[in-house]
Amino acid sequence: MKRSTRIAVLAAATLLTLLAGLAYPWAMRGAVWLEPSFQHPWLLLSLIVVPVVFWWGTYGQDRRKPRLRIGTIAPLLHGPIGLRAYLRDVPGVLRAVALTLLITAMARPVSVLRDQSSDEKGIDIVVVMDLSGSMRAVLDSDPRDLPSMPDLPRGKRLTRLDTAKVVIRDFISRRKTDRIGIVVFGKAAYVLSPPTLDYYLLNQMVAKMTLGVIDGNQTAIGDAVGTAVARLRKSDAQSKVVILLTDGDSNAGSIAPDYATHLATTVGAKIYTIQIGSGDEVDVENGVDLFGNPMYVRQRFPVNPELLKKMAKETGGQAFIATDGKALAESMHAVLDQLEKTRFEASIASFEDLFQLLLIPGVFLVGLDALLRAWILRRFP
Repeated sequence: MKRSTRIAVLAAATLLTLLAGLAYPWAMRGAVWLEPSFQHPWLLLSLIVVPVVFWWGTYGQDRRKPRLRIGTIAPLLHGPIGLRAYLRDVPGVLRAVALTLLITAMARPVSVLRDQSSDEKGIDIVVVMDLSGSMRAVLDSDPRDLPSMPDLPRGKRLTRLDTAKVVIRDFISRRKTDRIGIVVFGKAAYVLSPPTLDYYLLNQMVAKMTLGVIDGNQTAIGDAVGTAVARLRKSDAQSKVVILLTDGDSNAGSIAPDYATHLATTVGAKIYTIQIGSGDEVDVENGVDLFGNPMYVRQRFPVNPELLKKMAKETGGQAFIATDGKALAESMHAVLDQLEKTRFEASIASFEDLFQLLLIPGVFLVGLDALLRAWILRRFP
């Protein structure tokens, strides 16, 4: 076979094989392939081996052929040349194109099917959670009154914090398009999460809240509300809400509750307060006995319902008092019912993996390569 003829056959086979390999993904997704994104783009560096494989399967085979020295080949020049002589490089082309498709598939191309803006009903909410020491007080509840019942060791009773976590997680699960943030406080206030739509993350954060991670010797209600308001200051939602859950009176912090309330009114945020407990004596866990069972003592924790009512009234919110788990759950549900709806623009993006559309033709070409080598274009010896 003439050199020029072989080059022409190679070029034609490569072009046709490449078009055949890309026909399926193009037929399935069309112009999506013009601008794909790759999850593992560094794998595309492996494409540098494709030219080596291409050469090894075509011209490289000539050097690996067994050779026989004869006096003259003039009679062979006039002998018939079969079709297989022209197609001898096709398996090498198939293997190189298949490798190209498989490497590109491993780079995991994806496509943004849609990136659209949609108006969704929702508001911005910051839940402010008290983690002061008084939250270890018992808040007994009938399991039937709570959305779910946490697993507790034998003899241990639900604390105010345990019950609050159950109720807050249920509150989060009931939201669909509301951005929710979490602030925790004791002697100081900390942002656990800014307002977000990632409800799974919020749920995990609330589930892991424990006493002792922050200084809970005092209760800085003013700082906590002020921190929540700061997170809402740049919010583009027309309705902003702070939900304050506490079981104590403000006795620490650098921001007075009255001033924090004023800050809430300046940004248009409503404060809903939920007082946990009534100020009466309650059981508090105090170590364990010789058998490892929890022991409880009676303690009293002061509350300030007048302060909470004032904060709610001045911002257009509402104050609730929860003395047991059922009342706490009902208070949160009442807040849900009263929350005003507004609209904000949310960007929704949907992604689709495209690697399988390259994987299928790549595997097919590998199989075709093996079939041709073993059957039609097999070599001897």
